[in-house]
Amino acid sequence: MAAPSGGEEGGAHAFTGELLLDGAIMLGAALVFVTLFRRLGLGATLGYIVGGAMIGPFVLGLVGNAENIMSISEFGIALLLFIVGLELNPSRLWRLRRDIFGLGVVQVLSCGLALSALAHLVLGFSWEAGLAIGMSLSLSSTAQVLPMLRSTGELHQPHGERAFSVLLLQDISIVPLLTLIAALSRAPADPSDPGGVTLALYTVGAIIGLIVAGRFVINPFFRVIGRLGERELFVVAALFTVVGAAALMSWLGLSTALGAFVAGVMLAESPYRHELESDVEPFRSILLGFFFLSVGMMLDLGVIAARPGTVILCAVGIVVVKGVMISGLGRAFGLNLFGALRLGLLLSQAGEFGFVLLAQAMQAQLVAPEGVSLFGAVITLTMATTPLLMMLIDRLEARHSQGAGEREGPEAAPKGQVIVVGYGRFGQTVSQMLMAKKIGVTLIDKDADQIDIAEEFGFKVYYGDGMRLDLLRTAGAENARAILFCNDRDDVASEALEAVAEAFPQAALMVRSYDRRHSMALDGLDLAFCVRELFESAVLMGKAALTELGFSQDEAERVEREYRNLDAERLERQSKTGDLHAGKERMFKEGQPMGPDGKLKPSEEGR
Repeated sequence: MAAPSGGEEGGAHAFTGELLLDGAIMLGAALVFVTLFRRLGLGATLGYIVGGAMIGPFVLGLVGNAENIMSISEFGIALLLFIVGLELNPSRLWRLRRDIFGLGVVQVLSCGLALSALAHLVLGFSWEAGLAIGMSLSLSSTAQVLPMLRSTGELHQPHGERAFSVLLLQDISIVPLLTLIAALSRAPADPSDPGGVTLALYTVGAIIGLIVAGRFVINPFFRVIGRLGERELFVVAALFTVVGAAALMSWLGLSTALGAFVAGVMLAESPYRHELESDVEPFRSILLGFFFLSVGMMLDLGVIAARPGTVILCAVGIVVVKGVMISGLGRAFGLNLFGALRLGLLLSQAGEFGFVLLAQAMQAQLVAPEGVSLFGAVITLTMATTPLLMMLIDRLEARHSQGAGEREGPEAAPKGQVIVVGYGRFGQTVSQMLMAKKIGVTLIDKDADQIDIAEEFGFKVYYGDGMRLDLLRTAGAENARAILFCNDRDDVASEALEAVAEAFPQAALMVRSYDRRHSMALDGLDLAFCVRELFESAVLMGKAALTELGFSQDEAERVEREYRNLDAERLERQSKTGDLHAGKERMFKEGQPMGPDGKLKPSEEGR
């Protein structure tokens, strides 16, 4: 084989030098602007977008080829959905089916049709173009919203789960929306393009194929790699899984993000999922950062300067329409007022898939290139509003009370050794025992009435949702020795506790579980202590009742001991099988065998 000529070698060096220079400029801009915007409390996403706009072709012109950078960095969205899929075992996905196929479908259709009507009636687009634009703008930004939910620990809260469900349905809806744009197309049909029915069949077939491959190929393969103990192989295997699933979907003309999500779900029950997540996370963070930099670089400030009123009004209109409609849907699907408002503002922006659908609409000769540039600027502007809107709702929620003035958040709390979340009947006893030994305790509760009552007795309780990672971090969780969840209800989700354990590994986690089902859900977590809400008091009353009825203290204690052993065995079986009826033969029942002395006959298995 001939050696490369000097010209070819020089060209390769020039290309490498240009690539390195562009990479250095983008990383430097990300470092400066993200740090600045983090310090200002405006979030990393807005920092990336502004940094990209500054170095892009429309301001300083330091870096070009934003479209190419975006096409590569869109793989960060696929990695994000892979990580989210790892956190969703099939049973949880089934539990969310009502939100995915109910709330998600209603959101896309209602917001899409409302925005389509505005594009047609107000902006003067044809009904075909208006429909393409409106449906494109109805989709929100998965790449922006999911990292925000994961970083604050809100992903497993009611509004977070509904937001995730809607975003997942939006990603799935890419296929039918592309089919819709193809059906409305004014361009000559390409006979090589698959039809809508074919795309739907491809989607179902690809998902089934990925699930089968995961069960019979990928999972066994990871077990082999696990026995070898090579970390590098885990990284390669994890990236191969995501790239392979995304490549299959891309080859079939489907959503690459959907393929990566299915790959994550099929590995959600793998014993190696935590290692997979930690291996993929750095790539996800870097590529998503580049994606938002490219969004900023594509922000055509000339379009905004030429028609500033139109761009701003369109952006405001989209945020208002989607925010109001999604908040209303959130209330209809059972969220409280602030949960519904958070959901509406979280999903009020247009998203990255809007760029994809608008590009398809341009190729279909439905929207002119000038219109695509205009709405590209609008989409970017709506994405920039989300961090500001979330800061607004945070402040509104922190100030909200039942007519009793302003509530102080845990940012003002002295950093103690222990954080107690929930200052109800249970939390009061626990915290006061710790305070008796002069242990610094930070108390957090989101019930305004409970905070007022505590203050009447001289206890300072800070307002906030103690399941949120950002709030716990503000309260000093990174240095706390223990975090105690004493919530009165069963709203301490196992996924949220898992996130807390990963974020603050030095802190011992203790939980008051609501009932047996809740204890089953928490089984397997690295908890220092977990007790059922009424278990201990019920056992004590049963023991006292036996002595009151004439049984000796020793016999009452033996029955107590026997009951605890049998209950522990039963709970262990229930947790392993997920079946509430498992081990029911271990329950004490009327007619329990009695010994010859008339006392309860002990179970040999329970000893």
